[in-house]
Amino acid sequence: MEGQGAETPSSAGRGAVRSRISDGIVGLFKDYYGRGPDQARVYYIDDVVACILRGGFTRVEETLLEAGRRDVVIEQRMIFQDVMSDRFTALIEDVTGRQVVGFVSGNQPDPEMMVEVFVLAPENGGTSSGS
Repeated sequence: MEGQGAETPSSAGRGAVRSRISDGIVGLFKDYYGRGPDQARVYYIDDVVACILRGGFTRVEETLLEAGRRDVVIEQRMIFQDVMSDRFTALIEDVTGRQVVGFVSGNQPDPEMMVEVFVLAPENGGTSSGS
């Protein structure tokens, strides 16, 4: 699959999960922001779900960016992500069936992209220390 690495029997079902996450995240942006990203790619590896979202700045944000007000656009986007964190987290938990224990969000206007990263609780009570 494009960008997600080779599918193995244990990861084959994750394609549908990635698709549901992508559709859900884009839908939340459309419902609450008035416009969603033009492109979304989701990676689900071990205890991490990462969403790379491109496009979707509103006309107001584009106008502010053209006027050199990058700081205002990024600040407003970060406030929005903070307000939406419970909704984003609930979506990831619903789709993966796992608890989200960490959420990190970032935005940049050039090139236009947002990144949403979710850290999941380890499966079967294991640890995710990587050692």
